[in-house]
Amino acid sequence: MVKNLSVKWFVKSLGGMLVLLATLSNGALASGFPEPFPQSQLETSTRIQSNGHLVLFSPVREVNSEIRSDTMARLPVSGDGRMYQLNRDASRSDARGHYRQLLQARGASILYECSGVSCGRSVIWANRIFGQAILNGRDSDQDYLIAGSLDEDGTRWLTLVYTVTRGNLREYVWVEHLRLGDGAVVPGFDTGSDRVFGPLIIPYEGGFTYKFDWAATDRRNLRERATEEGAMVVLVGFSSLGAEESVEDSLERARGATESLADVLARIGISREQQKILVVGPFIPMENPDRQGDRVEVTVISR
Repeated sequence: MVKNLSVKWFVKSLGGMLVLLATLSNGALASGFPEPFPQSQLETSTRIQSNGHLVLFSPVREVNSEIRSDTMARLPVSGDGRMYQLNRDASRSDARGHYRQLLQARGASILYECSGVSCGRSVIWANRIFGQAILNGRDSDQDYLIAGSLDEDGTRWLTLVYTVTRGNLREYVWVEHLRLGDGAVVPGFDTGSDRVFGPLIIPYEGGFTYKFDWAATDRRNLRERATEEGAMVVLVGFSSLGAEESVEDSLERARGATESLADVLARIGISREQQKILVVGPFIPMENPDRQGDRVEVTVISR
């Protein structure tokens, strides 16, 4: 009966889990270059490494051969820029939607976006901002957005997406994905990283009783963050699926480990009332190689 209830509980709660897991695991996705729009072909790729890379957060203009923008910054970054040509049966709007959906899934915040002539002249974006002459197109047929996202270790990333239609009606997408250097000040990018601690990844072994592999410093840091007023401690239990193991048994093993760790946290001063437990088991795999196998991931969210 317990196993059946576990599966039913999982199915009923899956939607809520996915929302919370997306929030807790966005960092695992932020560092990877965005997947290209399927109906496009890579034209060129450029490595970007600069202590003063020009990034715009408002329309561009040129005055006496100087770049002007109401909000712009020269930032220490490292990353890549890639240009794609869209297939003739594809559209810029579809490409834009693709990248917006990817950024939304990563929990990214749109810092600025513009469309058409409100962005400024396309020739300036192409030649002076991106250094890609082929992006010079119609001022009325261009779009630009810049978004910020946060990696699981607190690293900040910027993603820029520019689309344009050239005079020959060929359409292009330029994407920059940039890791921000320490101390970089980005207009409008409030990561809120001081509110989220974790996830702390705690591997476990066992079945009826559980052994957790975590250091004393991890326990101390977790306890200190959890004592802040209004803090919520989220425990997410994962399990691998053995070759001869049923899904129900794997799920139940993850549940047992998560409940056991919750008891451990209660003994070190983190009350069960402030804990929220989610049991995922083997259902939701992670791409990050550090987030694999039998483990409980613990995140503290401050008020």
